[in-house]
Amino acid sequence: MKLSALGSTGPERRTQLTRERVMAAAIELADRDGIESISMRKLAQELGVEAMSLYTHVRSKNDLLAGMADTVVSQIPVTAEGTDWKASLRQQALAARTVMLRHPWAPRTVEAQAAPGPAALRYINVVLGILREGGFSIAQTHHALHILGSHLLGFTQGLFDDSGDLEPDAATALASALGASHPYVVEMALAVTHGGALGGCDDDAEFEFALDFILDGLARLHSG
Repeated sequence: MKLSALGSTGPERRTQLTRERVMAAAIELADRDGIESISMRKLAQELGVEAMSLYTHVRSKNDLLAGMADTVVSQIPVTAEGTDWKASLRQQALAARTVMLRHPWAPRTVEAQAAPGPAALRYINVVLGILREGGFSIAQTHHALHILGSHLLGFTQGLFDDSGDLEPDAATALASALGASHPYVVEMALAVTHGGALGGCDDDAEFEFALDFILDGLARLHSG
């Protein structure tokens, strides 16, 4: 029997592709270069394969993005063992946030999916279980799911980005351009600068503030 019949050796031999390996490489690429960098051609280059070989494992770019989103959700540890529904939900949301912060592109990609994948469904089931076992009715649980929204997955999509810090010249220009017509926008923009009354915006603190506010409201709904 010829040696070649046993399979190729040396540089021609590649690690066998799997869907999991494709997703891991795509996530690494998005983490490094942004979600805009994702293409079948670029991903194939990262994996050292021909682009057509990827279609054995993903049907299309949309399927790839859906798989990436669900893979990230699958990384969220489940911490639903506690008996206190409020503490359990808070812990779950903060655990999800830790994962999302590792993948800045993920929130938009998760939100863009038309339907949840297997990992997302499992995660939603855990959240629903926390609420139902915590004594919430079906109707209350439905309300809670909508109220909590993307907080359950560790992120929120804000109305505007106020995480930056205006330079003095930019602050003066903003006040001059919009001060008369949009006084409250200017007031808020200046307040959240480093030297403003509110100081620089802390996204983690804002996330926890909103999460606690929502959980307190749900506690009142639950006891009402």
